[in-house]
Amino acid sequence: MPTPHVETVKVDELDCWRIRHNGAELMVARQGAHIFSYQRQGEQPLIWPNPEALFKQGKGIRTGVPVCWPWFGVFDRNPDSVKAMRQSDQPAGAHGFARTALWELAGAELEGEALRVDLELPVPASGFPGWPHQVDLKLSLLLDDQLHICLTSHNRGTDTVTLSQALHTYFAVSDVRNVQVEGLDGLAYIDTADGWTEKQQSGLLHFTAETDRIYLDTPAQLSIVDKDWQRRVQLTSQGSNSTVIWNPWTERAQAFDDMADDGWQGMLCIETANVLDDVVALAPSESRTLGVSITSTTL
Repeated sequence: MPTPHVETVKVDELDCWRIRHNGAELMVARQGAHIFSYQRQGEQPLIWPNPEALFKQGKGIRTGVPVCWPWFGVFDRNPDSVKAMRQSDQPAGAHGFARTALWELAGAELEGEALRVDLELPVPASGFPGWPHQVDLKLSLLLDDQLHICLTSHNRGTDTVTLSQALHTYFAVSDVRNVQVEGLDGLAYIDTADGWTEKQQSGLLHFTAETDRIYLDTPAQLSIVDKDWQRRVQLTSQGSNSTVIWNPWTERAQAFDDMADDGWQGMLCIETANVLDDVVALAPSESRTLGVSITSTTL
């Protein structure tokens, strides 16, 4: 039986864990419980290996799977019920505070042929600064022939807590201009790159310009078809009815200090999410899990 292997390593300023199991390697930063690399032996990477990513204290990492919680994107674009949870006059950073907080390794053990690794975000006694709620947050990673990521929120407080969230995954692709996404045909979406207008998807999604879309009522299964790499990357979600799909294209990429000018070509974000009307309202003692399983098959 394979032996679980979790090794502590340092990447620039950040403490990280290298997790190896059954021919797969996963790299996770303690800051944000941020997966920033996932690759199976002999295969192309599934997570975009951004060579310009910065591993600095207090700064989100531009690759991998940022954990966006307890709000998503620009704070003021969140529903009123989510904004009401915050009690601070200070500016609210994009995507919440979980992605720059320090998490703890809670356990690593074999479950049959799979390796399970649990990470937890400690809650201060008075709650987080500006967000005074007693919500425990756990990120569970399961490695078998797939990568399963589950983010579970548990409300230990006495009031209902409303949040938005996402697993903001940067997938590696051969060239975003030559891939397509299956599973979206007929769905309504908000085109945030075109004034937040509502549109409808027709056929497969192809990429020819900056893309920033929030798809509504999305199915549990989506796929990235990458003919150049002869693979289909399959995403199976749970606890999510909304999906964000993003690629910055040329001008946006040039404005980033942690992405090469042509870096947009090799990445595509498909974010398993609870955003807009698809928010999570956690009653006292209630738990909710947002998850995605990732695998690839040959075309």
